[in-house]
Amino acid sequence: MHHFEEELTCSICYSIFEDPRVLPCSHTFCRNCLEGVIQLSSNFSIWRPLRVPLKCPNCRTVVEIPAAGTESLPINFALKAIIEKYQQEDHSDVATCSEHYRQPLNVYCLLDRKLVCGHCLTIGKHNGHPIDDLQSAYLKEKETSGKLLEQLTDKHWTDVCLLIEKLKEQKSQCEGVVQDDKKVVVQYFKKLSDTLERKKQALLTALDEINTRISEEYEPQIEKLKKIREEHWSQTGWSLALLYETSYFGFYWPL
Repeated sequence: MHHFEEELTCSICYSIFEDPRVLPCSHTFCRNCLEGVIQLSSNFSIWRPLRVPLKCPNCRTVVEIPAAGTESLPINFALKAIIEKYQQEDHSDVATCSEHYRQPLNVYCLLDRKLVCGHCLTIGKHNGHPIDDLQSAYLKEKETSGKLLEQLTDKHWTDVCLLIEKLKEQKSQCEGVVQDDKKVVVQYFKKLSDTLERKKQALLTALDEINTRISEEYEPQIEKLKKIREEHWSQTGWSLALLYETSYFGFYWPL
């Protein structure tokens, strides 16, 4: 986060000031943030209704808030004007929160390991999560990366690399065995298929021969019976013709 942007950020909510109010100790906070501090303050006393004591979150000085509340605190007009001008300018180089409009991502959430804005911590889903400022989080992550790099370059890393190569070699050998077995299976079933094809053709040939013998056995008998049937039909027709003949000449003429 830019230094100038830090000056515009409330130290309670870590967001750009909204309705900045000045405490008697000269420190500025969002009005809503002060309301929250007052509600949580254990220094509130029912015996002093005209003044509400408040410990400044920055300098820890105990100041008194008038009975009218934070509304009666003076507005930091100079800061408010700067913020309005800042928000009107283009800050495309500043990362902003996708959930809270124009709020800069200026805090690092340690639980979710991501950048968040002040609203995420106060009214968003990161409320109550442990946090760290960007500079500190950056240095810690950088240190962690350095330690990890040292671990990756020591003897254990060398052993890991050797183990990887060994496993790759074993994997290749196993795959080779599988490929050889696949070839054996293909050859076996090809031979089996050829054998079955030969047996199929032999059986079909045998059945064709049987069919031929059946024809040789039955066809002569069928043809003989056909001739008998034709002779029967011929004689029957001739007999009927004679039966209906009325003259002697016509009756004996066919003879």
